[in-house]
Amino acid sequence: MILRAAIVVGLLITTVVAERTVTRSEASVPRERLQTLPLTLEGWQGRAATPLPKDVVALLGVDEHVYRSYVQSGIPVNLYAGYYESQKRGDAIHSPQNCLPGSGWYFLDSRTRDIRIGRSSVSVNQHVIQKGAQTQVVLYWYQGRGRVVANEYANKALLVWDAATKRRTSGGLVRIMTPVLTTADAAAADATAFAAVLLPWLERVMP
Repeated sequence: MILRAAIVVGLLITTVVAERTVTRSEASVPRERLQTLPLTLEGWQGRAATPLPKDVVALLGVDEHVYRSYVQSGIPVNLYAGYYESQKRGDAIHSPQNCLPGSGWYFLDSRTRDIRIGRSSVSVNQHVIQKGAQTQVVLYWYQGRGRVVANEYANKALLVWDAATKRRTSGGLVRIMTPVLTTADAAAADATAFAAVLLPWLERVMP
């Protein structure tokens, strides 16, 4: 009974907070545009990937996005980063856990992975996926409002909290994919190495 009451109270508080923040204007913060992400990142050389179809971009509802391929020593990675200025208007981040199966990918393994950045680390999602003869490793996370978050539900809860306390609902999704050329562990290590050099730059475009 106590647990049920706590859940009900929590839902009521969340609803009240959400209703109070709908009509409030959002605070703006200085940021660089996604397109300023460099094409050369510590040995990783990038180029624009095949553009996403217009209907896909419209479905995502992003205000900005980049879709690129980077290569280092013959190791390719694909980068998608999408940014939302506001998530109050009904545009919300689409989870890769829904989008990837919708594109025909099957999940073979799922876990979280810590990425070291200087003296700190962040936790991101790691999946091994397969479609036909293709096997890839995917890293993805939610970023914005001063945080990197792996868990989808935690990100949604923090979105409500930040809307109330910071007047901000901006944020984005970052997804890195790389093919499994030898082993999944090796591909995951390559994706992690790229993410480690990418994350400091993302702080400028997804603050």
